[in-house]
Amino acid sequence: MTMSENTRLGARIRAYRNMRHMTVRALATQAGASASFISQLERGQTSSSVGMLRRIASALGLTIADLFSEEDDVGHRVVRRAQRPELPTGPGARKFLISQRPLQNMEMYAGEFEPGSSTGDEPYTHGDAQEIFLVLRGRITLWLGPAGSAAAHVLEQGDSVEYRTSVPHRVVNENDETAEVLWVVSPPTPSA
Repeated sequence: MTMSENTRLGARIRAYRNMRHMTVRALATQAGASASFISQLERGQTSSSVGMLRRIASALGLTIADLFSEEDDVGHRVVRRAQRPELPTGPGARKFLISQRPLQNMEMYAGEFEPGSSTGDEPYTHGDAQEIFLVLRGRITLWLGPAGSAAAHVLEQGDSVEYRTSVPHRVVNENDETAEVLWVVSPPTPSA
């Protein structure tokens, strides 16, 4: 890569890191690199191996292709309901990505939970961002906190709750009708 290409790549990495409110040290830790290396890379003063770029992209919740995309101004991005990417979930539950990649300032998901379904038996966490959970239809129980001491929040249509993604959470539909929900996370959290 030329010095100019290194500079553009470094600027994109810095921009995505800043969007996620990550420090250089936090990105370095998640990518398995030194903070000085990440700093030099962001300033275009060094280049990187493909393996390291993959780890950096993963830590930022991106693909390696996102790091090289020159489409900073993508304009309006329409996602049709039938074209939403579906994420793996448990039986009776479906979760769809509404935001388009590369995730920039926020990520949004829609979910459907059939009666008796959940996000899984154990609460989960992802990064440390702000998350808003909204019930669009039906009734849901959202458990917040570590297993064994989590607080149950029963939410009906139109109810919402806000919490950090670092707090263990779990969604359960204990009712007899399908529920629809929405998650909004800002800044986007790293991919698992």
